[in-house]
Amino acid sequence: MVYQKYFKRPLDFIMALIGLVVLSPLMLIIAVLVRVKLGTPVIFKQPRPGLNEKIFTLYKFRTMTDERDENGELLPDEVRLTPFGKWLRSTSLDELPELWNIFKGDMSFVGPRPLLVEYLPLYNGQQRRRHGVRPGLTGLAQINGRNALSWEDKFRLDIQYVDNISFFHDLLILGKTGVAVLRREGISSDSCVTMEAFEPDRDSRSTVGQVGN
Repeated sequence: MVYQKYFKRPLDFIMALIGLVVLSPLMLIIAVLVRVKLGTPVIFKQPRPGLNEKIFTLYKFRTMTDERDENGELLPDEVRLTPFGKWLRSTSLDELPELWNIFKGDMSFVGPRPLLVEYLPLYNGQQRRRHGVRPGLTGLAQINGRNALSWEDKFRLDIQYVDNISFFHDLLILGKTGVAVLRREGISSDSCVTMEAFEPDRDSRSTVGQVGN
């Protein structure tokens, strides 16, 4: 509790600042490659719910094209995700701009991954507890299967993390994240190039409360 209240955020700030400085040349190279291979904008921006469901703008390197059909609708993800985009995702290099989110205080290095805003009304009371902490660049779910996990397992691991935050637990997750990235594990689910949309069952819907501000 002391770590979470007094030390976690300052450590995130310092580590994010160091990361932004040290990795800025790499991020510049990636930005140029994204511009050449995928076009503009180089940075993908999307609103996500953070601590206490406060909405913030998530930053990532773009990994998909904007290819559309004859009606102007975006083509499926598996069509727009190029080999270069797949490589960025498999190496997690597309996540580097999230260091800015951590620096600003939107996110932490370790915590439940920020999901889509449209999922907020779908959570039950237990699932909503994941928003009691800052979302993370990585988390317990990411070192235990990532996108290959079921939604039930992801939420279970998110809540497990929320209930057991400690400095050594965060260090362990960061270390195992490095191993998972090197092994490129859990990049995709069995049926999707990323992960399936969250669709709660009927019982989950019946226990959903009001969305917080």
